[in-house]
Amino acid sequence: MAKCAAVKGVDFCGQCPEYPCKDLQSFQAERPHRIELWKSQERIREAGYETWYAEMLEHFSCPKCGTLNSAYDMKCRKCREEPSCEYVGLHKNDIMQHLAKMK
Repeated sequence: MAKCAAVKGVDFCGQCPEYPCKDLQSFQAERPHRIELWKSQERIREAGYETWYAEMLEHFSCPKCGTLNSAYDMKCRKCREEPSCEYVGLHKNDIMQHLAKMK
C-alpha cells in the first residue's frame, strides 16, 4: 500500500480519491487486527497522524500496567490483566474466531 500511495501522491489511503479500493477492502477483511482500519483512516484525516498514533498507543496498552500489547494478546504480556488492552476488549470474539481457524 505504501507503493500505491506514493504512486498516487498521497500520504495515507484515506486521502486517495479511490478510497476505499478493493485492494484495501480485501486487506482489511483478512485479519482481526485490521477491524478498525476504516475508523483509523477517518481519525488520521480528522486529527492527523501524530494524534492518531498517540491514541493507538493508549488503545493497545494495558489499562493496569501500561504495557503495549498486540491485538492478539488476550492477557497483558507483563501483568496478565485481561483483556490486555481496550482493543482486545472490544474485539475479543473476532480475534478468538480468527485464532481458532488457524489451528
